[in-house]
Amino acid sequence: MSQLRAAPLWQSGLLCGCPRCGKGKLYVSYLKIAPRCTVCGLDFGFADAGDGPAVFVILIAGAFIVGAALFVEINYRPPYWLHAVLWLPLTLTLCLGLLPVFKAILFALQYRNRSGEGRVDK
Repeated sequence: MSQLRAAPLWQSGLLCGCPRCGKGKLYVSYLKIAPRCTVCGLDFGFADAGDGPAVFVILIAGAFIVGAALFVEINYRPPYWLHAVLWLPLTLTLCLGLLPVFKAILFALQYRNRSGEGRVDK
């Protein structure tokens, strides 16, 4: 079985780059995947991350925000309006910042593992 050429996962994910060359842009806008890589020409139609990135972001960001909010509440006991002022913008920023990264990581993992739509071979 031949090996797939693949960029390092951190490069594809954190830089939101092509899973093969790591240099081309994965997105044409915030979360819209480009049709193909502008550098190596890889067709990006093979994969769809679906709701997976959102689930990971909710779990990771939620654990961080809840832990930080509990820490602040137990140690400082601020009023509830201050919690809202602190945690709502941080939650939005963290979720919106992590979503493209996790989508790119799952996209790169689909490329590496040759994952695609379910097919029945006859």
